[in-house]
Amino acid sequence: MRVLLLGADGFIGRRVTDRLLVDQELQVTVLGRRDSADIRFDLTAGSPGALARFLDAVAPQVVINCAGATYGSSRTLIRANTLAVATVCEAIRRSREPARLVHVGSAAEYGPVPGGVPVAESAEPRPVGPYGVSKLAGTELVLASGLDAAVLRVFDVVGPGSPTASLFGRLAEGLRRALEREESQVRMPDLSGYRDFVDVRDVARAIQAAAVSAATGVINIGSGHAVRARDAAQLLVRASGFEGSIVEENRPVLLPAQVGGPVDQSAGHHLPGHRVLEPRPTEGRVPAGEPVPWRQADVRTARDRLGWRTQVPLEESLGDVWLETACRV
Repeated sequence: MRVLLLGADGFIGRRVTDRLLVDQELQVTVLGRRDSADIRFDLTAGSPGALARFLDAVAPQVVINCAGATYGSSRTLIRANTLAVATVCEAIRRSREPARLVHVGSAAEYGPVPGGVPVAESAEPRPVGPYGVSKLAGTELVLASGLDAAVLRVFDVVGPGSPTASLFGRLAEGLRRALEREESQVRMPDLSGYRDFVDVRDVARAIQAAAVSAATGVINIGSGHAVRARDAAQLLVRASGFEGSIVEENRPVLLPAQVGGPVDQSAGHHLPGHRVLEPRPTEGRVPAGEPVPWRQADVRTARDRLGWRTQVPLEESLGDVWLETACRV
């Protein structure tokens, strides 16, 4: 099977690339902006006609779209998460042999949901920030395209390769610095919210499963369990061997990118037995999401239609985040 992969250099895309390249049944072509791509093309600036010509040359049977942006200005998010998707859909329609499309969406499209219950694909999306709005618009374009297409709404992705701006990438880096400097605290945003954490390698498996399946429509990809972010953070602290304290500030985690701004040093409460990360200002980066107190996926569709379920426990996933960070020079 011939596969065209978009967004191969991203957090999820790198793991998808790893899985696809070891599958002897797949012929993988990577399209992107970097020199490492087989085909150089900018989805935010290129035309559908130009992309269609590349599609005709490669003749993929499946296009996997892992491209997009999780932070930036509203304009950046719209260009990366909406206009680029429109280009992909139109190019596939114009190509001589329209391919199947597997598009990576986001749980941020749902927005706030009732606490204590998993959210199903049938829930009405109510995104509350520019990231969720731009991702939902991309999903709607895929669903309305008339293509053979599946949208995987991915929940809170963790694991090796986590960006340093992400919740656990940032915590791991803070723990590493604290251990090196023999500091006793690491500062984090409020971690009282519940999240559905899913390992990036499990997400890559789900994307591969969707590529070779006949499933269409929206499919949730998550663990199916809600875990308090504070408890998950403690797993990472334990893996690091850090014996200091985590200090939580009175401001919520921002989802999905979980990027924080400059620290307000005047507020916060102390958690015994943990430590404080000093966040760096995110100059030029606008938080992509809004506070969401509860997030849990109903994953029955993924199990029934993709034959997929998670394999990597959260403790192992966060342990790998720490090992990667600790080895960083």
